[in-house]
Amino acid sequence: MITGLLAGALQMSTPLMMGALAEVYAERTGVMIIAIEGIFLLGAWGGFVAAYSTGSMMLGLLAAMAIGTATALVYGIFTVKLKQHQIVTGTAINIFAAGLGIFLYRVFFGVPLLPLTVDPLERIAVPGLSSIPVIGEALFHQNALTYLAWALIPVGYWILYKTQLGLILRSTGENPEAVDAAGIKVETVRLGAVLAAGALDGLAGAFYSLGFLGMYTNDIIGGRGWIAFAICFLGNWNPMGVLVGALVFGLADAMAIQLQTSGVTLIPNEFLIAMPYILTIVATVARKRFNVPATLGVPYEKERR
Repeated sequence: MITGLLAGALQMSTPLMMGALAEVYAERTGVMIIAIEGIFLLGAWGGFVAAYSTGSMMLGLLAAMAIGTATALVYGIFTVKLKQHQIVTGTAINIFAAGLGIFLYRVFFGVPLLPLTVDPLERIAVPGLSSIPVIGEALFHQNALTYLAWALIPVGYWILYKTQLGLILRSTGENPEAVDAAGIKVETVRLGAVLAAGALDGLAGAFYSLGFLGMYTNDIIGGRGWIAFAICFLGNWNPMGVLVGALVFGLADAMAIQLQTSGVTLIPNEFLIAMPYILTIVATVARKRFNVPATLGVPYEKERR
């Protein structure tokens, strides 16, 4: 039971880790990806359609990243280039994505009597490590996306805090005037971060359709994009904080799933489903101090001389 719970926690934390890390990079430049829920959903849709149509999981994952990038490009043009309100633009894209996903699914496949499915990504056992009692099966017998998510955290931390690129990203969110004065185009940095975040968000969405369920439904994401968004805040815009937050919420999600499937009747099923979201609200309210990037959500207007 413990092994299954730990394995489930790592599995359910994977897309949260990816989505929150993507949000960290974008928000460090001053742009909130409010459209994250919609990008998750379209990534799940695009990944499933490509994988089902071609029989290739790799093409499915690449399609999810491409669609995530394209959606982020639309969001970036409106918010970075045209200076539109990030919350309003992101909300509009989320609503549009919810309708577009089910519409295009029916365009491609009609209304099938039985759900269309693909075989989820195979789990890969790490030789030697996967045989460690209790934790071996949980930590070292996961699919490729879970291993990728874990690798992205230290790499993301190193890039953000140990490289010139990371310094530029952080400076763009804290003091864009100084970045502009150094001859670096603020809009280019922000749009690049948004596009990279979109690709990672699309991949995170594809995890649900290709790495977990092996199918697509229009409620497949179920608000988890917003949980990833909250983890970015709770992790204080730091990849290591994202790691901790994603594991906590992944554990809550895994516990809810395990209790539901084990037939526990003392706790209402609706409460089990709501557990991760209740935890999100409680954690957000309980956190008192945030090191918010100075220009988060504020479009950059270059001074005219």
